[in-house]
Amino acid sequence: MLRSLFILLILLVSLSAQSQKVGLVLSGGGAKGMAHIGLIKVLEDHNIPIDYIAGTSIGAIIGGLYASGMTPNEMIELFNSDEFKLWSTGKMDKDDLYYFKRNDELPDWLKLDITRKDDKVKLILPISLVPERQMDFAFLQLTAQSTAACNSDFNQLMIPFRCVATDIYNNKAVKMKDGDLGEAIRASMTFPLVYKPIEKDGVLLFDGGIVNNFPTDIMKEDFNPDIIIGHKVTSMGGRPDADDVFAQIEAMLTQITNYNIPDSIGILLETKLNDIGLLDFPKTNYINSRGIETALLYIDSIESIITRRVTKEDIQRKRDAFNNKKPELKFNNIQVEGVRDNMQRKYIIQSIKYNERVIGIDQLRSSYFKLIADKHLKSIRPLAYYNRKTGLFDLHLKVVTRKPLDVAFGGHLTTRSNTFGFIQANLKAFNNRSYNLSSNLYFGNFYNSFMLGGRIDSPNKTPYYVSGGFTLNIWDYFSTSTDLIFTDIRPSYIRQRESNFKLELGIPYTKTGVIDIGIAQSNSFDEYYQVTDPIQSDELNETTFYSYAGHVRIDKKNYDYKQYATEGSRKMFSIKYITGKETFIAGTRMKEYQNNTTLNHNYFQIDGIFEEYYSVASFLSLGAYAQASINNNTLSSNYTSSKISASAFTPTPNSKSLYLENFRANQYFALGGKMIYNINDNIHLRGEAYGFFPIQEIMDTYNTHEVFYHDKIFTTAHLMALTALVVQTPVGPLSVEMNYYDKPGQKWFFSLNMGYMLFNKRGF
Repeated sequence: MLRSLFILLILLVSLSAQSQKVGLVLSGGGAKGMAHIGLIKVLEDHNIPIDYIAGTSIGAIIGGLYASGMTPNEMIELFNSDEFKLWSTGKMDKDDLYYFKRNDELPDWLKLDITRKDDKVKLILPISLVPERQMDFAFLQLTAQSTAACNSDFNQLMIPFRCVATDIYNNKAVKMKDGDLGEAIRASMTFPLVYKPIEKDGVLLFDGGIVNNFPTDIMKEDFNPDIIIGHKVTSMGGRPDADDVFAQIEAMLTQITNYNIPDSIGILLETKLNDIGLLDFPKTNYINSRGIETALLYIDSIESIITRRVTKEDIQRKRDAFNNKKPELKFNNIQVEGVRDNMQRKYIIQSIKYNERVIGIDQLRSSYFKLIADKHLKSIRPLAYYNRKTGLFDLHLKVVTRKPLDVAFGGHLTTRSNTFGFIQANLKAFNNRSYNLSSNLYFGNFYNSFMLGGRIDSPNKTPYYVSGGFTLNIWDYFSTSTDLIFTDIRPSYIRQRESNFKLELGIPYTKTGVIDIGIAQSNSFDEYYQVTDPIQSDELNETTFYSYAGHVRIDKKNYDYKQYATEGSRKMFSIKYITGKETFIAGTRMKEYQNNTTLNHNYFQIDGIFEEYYSVASFLSLGAYAQASINNNTLSSNYTSSKISASAFTPTPNSKSLYLENFRANQYFALGGKMIYNINDNIHLRGEAYGFFPIQEIMDTYNTHEVFYHDKIFTTAHLMALTALVVQTPVGPLSVEMNYYDKPGQKWFFSLNMGYMLFNKRGF
């Protein structure tokens, strides 16, 4: 009898252990949440079961990915990948930059939509630091198949899962237990000011940590496990610094959460990471190792209260069974939400799908990033719904269009005298085609410009654009002869004024290139001295050139930044034909040497640029640069006019603001090299050096100022160099530069700069 009771007792204990259920609760905490992966890995290695998962913010990301079939090693690989760096920072992969949709590069820092509400004109400010475009697509790619495999029921994931978001209007928690898995995770981790909130079922959702950063209550309410393992990574120990806005927001969001787990229902683990910031994701390996340390420190206690074991082989069989239910990620129907009429809807669908019935994820990715480059669309949140009748996914696009009117501000601030401001207004509309009318204004001592133009885009299978406009450019090289440290003893006494009308037709050339043809009519008016010692009463020489030009250009470009690039490449080739009439009127000091003259010019010009960046190590990149320009133009009426009209070599930002006589020629080759030391993702040191080789130097006689070509080729070479510390800020580059030019007079130029040295295009 006693033996039977003993056997029965053993059997009951065994059944109790076998039925023991374990829930894992993961807190929010930004990058500190990478420690959750280390904990999960240790639990797997020690055969500790995980039957349910609940998480908030980064805990929702880690928990959701694990619940949908990813291994700890796969998660670490993901968070260390270049792809994760892009979608966590909002930066675009250089290979996803759709060059065809990008207008001319301009020095804008900030773009604001303008709207009218309650009879008042309002500027719409940005609501997040990190653009959501990469992240939204990443969540679709990572979770759409899992949502299909679980039939949109988070109880049917590999591991039943819950996460928490915040209804910001009612200040209450929203439990996410079904629907689109990616949308649920995306809502739970939407940290205020960093990421844009999402709207679901008419409710604006933010980070769940605002009201519940540690959802043990939801774990008990929905799953009621026998044991709860909780992992806290949020640091509550110190007062946030006055200048650390992220730490302040984190403190505000996580103060009200109860992190206690009574001993009677489980165990609380804490990984203290006071040295880790909210967005320190590059430290993933270190943070993960700290999570492993925490788990190993507590593993004996965990094993003592959890008697049930599940082998890694059993976990893998369960993972394989779930992953095998995931359908292939192919798309058929497309629905568009958020546009006004069917023509706009057609424009978006045509841009994504063209006339194809089914598209795969690679084609969708390419089309998606092409579409978000469109200036008419502010954001596109893609969701995938599995259609069991067709065996394909339906793509649902939640589109937010830009307001019809926006303004952009920018320019270039510097300690030198080539500071200028910039403002642009854009008026937009689209139906089955897109239309953009824009106007900008540059203002400063060195450069002034006005532009009015328009562009029409047609989203055919081979899309094309037609653009045209008027531009007035004025350069004043009188004003750029001094800076804080150096004074040029031989400044450039040159003013240029040019107006042009242009018309272009363009088609894409691969994803990152464009082929365009165009015509232009241009009128230029140059004023200059031919001598280095002018007096104020001297009349300037004047040269006017009335011309027509046509061009064909192939330009392929995918830099990571539009100024001070650190990776990417550019390959450009163009051929132009220019015809026009030059008129020269001699100034006071030239009348004794030269009469007023009129010359006709008819010539071809070929230009080419090659630039490529090569990653040598994570912290070091090298760049190669080559440029050539060759034309058969005849010389102008005098030396200075010939130099002004010659092709200028200006590969650095500062060189674009100077009249560099030694770096202008009708025919030249130039070679350069770059070395870039990356201090972090946004700060780098760079050194650049270039050799400029005129094929035939333009010469003049000292006494008579006659102009002629040197009778021998490659008789001289000139050096240009740059050293700079560059910080890429959200509004543009901040740099400290030292430039060297092999030229008469001042050779060294020091400057502190903020912004872009980019101008409106010339006529030819």
